Amino acid sequence: MVPVIVIRPEPGNAATVAAARALGLAAHAFPLFAMAPAAWAVPDPAPYRALLAGSANVFRLGGAGLAALSGLPVHAVGAATAEAAQRAGFAVAAIGEGGLQPMVAALPPGRYLRLAGEKRVPLALGDGVVVDDVEVYAAAGLPMPPALAALLARPAVILLHSGEAAAHFAAEAARLGIPQDQLSLACLAPRIGAMAGAGWQHVEIAGQRTDNAVLALAVQMCKKVSPEGH
Repeated sequence: MVPVIVIRPEPGNAATVAAARALGLAAHAFPLFAMAPAAWAVPDPAPYRALLAGSANVFRLGGAGLAALSGLPVHAVGAATAEAAQRAGFAVAAIGEGGLQPMVAALPPGRYLRLAGEKRVPLALGDGVVVDDVEVYAAAGLPMPPALAALLARPAVILLHSGEAAAHFAAEAARLGIPQDQLSLACLAPRIGAMAGAGWQHVEIAGQRTDNAVLALAVQMCKKVSPEGH
C-alpha cells in the first residue's frame, strides 16, 4: 500500500492517524513540529468585542493568562478549536468552516483580539474592523527522522495541514536529497499547496478545510499515485 505520512504536531497527529487507519490507509505518524507555550502579556480585555482563535493550540498552550480573557466570546476557526475554547471556560460565539478569513470578513466593526502562534495567516480586514495579534504559542520545526526519510524513498502521500508544515517538509526533503517527483501532497487549503513549492508528483487541495476532507482526498490520491514516481 502507498504510505500516508502525517506530519502535523500532537495531539492532532494521533487523531488524524487513527482516522486514516479507520479508512484503510497505511498511515504513519511523524510529527515534524514541537509545540510550546510562549511568554505573553495579557492585554486589557475591555476594548475588545471578541477573541479570534485559529487553532486549538491557543487554548491548550495559552496558560494561566487565558482566564483574564474568558469573558470575551470566541470566534473559532473550526469545531476542534471551539471545543478547546469551551474546555478552557470560554463561550463560543461562532464556529467557522473555511478558515479564519471568511469569519473575519463577516465581523461587524469593532476591535478584536487574535490569540495565535508565532506564524499566522495574514488577515484582510473590513471597514471599521481592527485586530490585535498576541502570540501565545510557537511551533518549532524538527529534523526529518531517518525512518521517515527511508519511507520517502518510494512514492507516498503526505498530509499537510498548514503552510508552515508545507514549507518545512519541502525544506527537509531538499536538505536530505529526497526526490520530490515521487511524493504527492494532500493539502488542507490552496495556500498550503503554494507554500510547498513545485516539483511534486501531485499536489491536490481538499474540498473543505477539515481533517475529514483531507483524509477523503488522501484516499483518492492513493488510488492514482504511480509506484514509479511519475
